[in-house]
Amino acid sequence: MTPALRLARLLALLIPAALLAGAWGAQLIGHLYPCEMCHWQRWPHYAALVVALLAFVVPDPRATRGLVVLAALLIAVSGAIGVFHAGVEYHWWQGVTACTSTATLDGLTAAARLDQLMNAPIVRCDAAQWTLGGVSLAGFNAILSLAGAAAILLCLRNPR
Repeated sequence: MTPALRLARLLALLIPAALLAGAWGAQLIGHLYPCEMCHWQRWPHYAALVVALLAFVVPDPRATRGLVVLAALLIAVSGAIGVFHAGVEYHWWQGVTACTSTATLDGLTAAARLDQLMNAPIVRCDAAQWTLGGVSLAGFNAILSLAGAAAILLCLRNPR
């Protein structure tokens, strides 16, 4: 296995792991509740993690390369969803969903469910909860995911 493939494989694992850690940290520590489109951005990263982990256990370098390419494409999909979500937040275009609720309804009575639903904060997909320099979390996911996917693919293109 070439050093470039080793680096690409490592990046394919670390990029989605770091972005998911950031998303979960913002949610659990920063109390920023994800909207529906935020969750959409996470799913390709979860899949990329699984595929990247498989790339570490497959002995054939050609199969490893294929798994790393697939992980890079999944990371890019999350970035594309991030571009769409950021566009919705900046009101460049209309989103496909208006909001989500953070209510937890498992094991509750009907009255408790209604109370939970009525008092749960609504998280809108078209309003950024946090920005840095005018860039939202969806925007950062788009930038980092697309740049990361490009870096992985460039590593695979250049055998050195």
